[in-house]
Amino acid sequence: MNHFAVGIDLGGTMMKAALVERGQGLRHHIAIDTHAEKGPDHVIGRIQQAIEMMMKEAPTGDIAGVGIGVPGSVDWERSSVHYPANLPGWEVVNLRRTLQERLGRTLPVIVENDANVAGLGSAHYGVGRPYDSFIMITLGTGVGGAIIYRNTIFRGTTGAAGEIGHMSIDYEGPWDRAGVAGSIEAYIGQRFLSRHARYQLLTREPSIIHELAGEELKNLTPKMLYDAAEQGDEAAREVLAWAGHKLGVVLGSAINLLDLRKVIVGGGMSAAGDYILEPARRTVRRYVMPALRNDVEILRETLGNAVGMLGAAHLVFEYLDAHGPSSEPQ
Repeated sequence: MNHFAVGIDLGGTMMKAALVERGQGLRHHIAIDTHAEKGPDHVIGRIQQAIEMMMKEAPTGDIAGVGIGVPGSVDWERSSVHYPANLPGWEVVNLRRTLQERLGRTLPVIVENDANVAGLGSAHYGVGRPYDSFIMITLGTGVGGAIIYRNTIFRGTTGAAGEIGHMSIDYEGPWDRAGVAGSIEAYIGQRFLSRHARYQLLTREPSIIHELAGEELKNLTPKMLYDAAEQGDEAAREVLAWAGHKLGVVLGSAINLLDLRKVIVGGGMSAAGDYILEPARRTVRRYVMPALRNDVEILRETLGNAVGMLGAAHLVFEYLDAHGPSSEPQ
């Protein structure tokens, strides 16, 4: 059996691709601009280019298949993506069929939600390896979620389970991109958090944030909050602690629902580390039933962007284990 697969992490701004060796990890990887504004056909062409570049890096010149993590809902067959966030012009796209046609071969192409593949990557290559079951949270433009149960993705009835980012912590709160009032994404997704921080910190002078974000804090980003916090800025630390508290509230509900005691946090904003995670750890225990508090932990995934590519490639290995090397998803 071929021990190499290509993993793609498709984002609205950047697309990351890797050649992954089974059980060993990344052999080669690249990051290229997605050019999302040019529409589905152009983006799929970029995916094709990335796959072909990785195939050339395989020792045998061949691969077992391609796994792709995408923003948005994916059908049960793991072939089509439905209305992916941050990809203009996409509605329902059968990514498997389109890529197989472009590549000119029936190579297995398996599509999955990006937070789900991050969870799978953590389970088999990252911080999640010691645990067979856990909750994965990805903090980025939005807030993604995945449920890993016995080292596989729990997908629900249609493949859309795990959307913890759209769980509400306040039914009268702000609306998120999906139209859910008071969801955790509407508080700590990057754009929402930046907006909240701007209004909270406009009058907090002197502050390092005012030096970093410019006049009226119009350029403020979560990365600036972290940089200011590292330099001892108390106002920035307060905003990140506020975000961590909100995260702890929703995680308490998720733990009560699922009886999974380990939470792994990844995504770009997880780089804020304990400025967010320590307040979340303090808060979560107050929102978890006493009977479920034992062994509750919130851990940071340390693999960064690699975890999504690793998880996407592992979809291929998982599929071939279940169906055999000669079977192709249809």
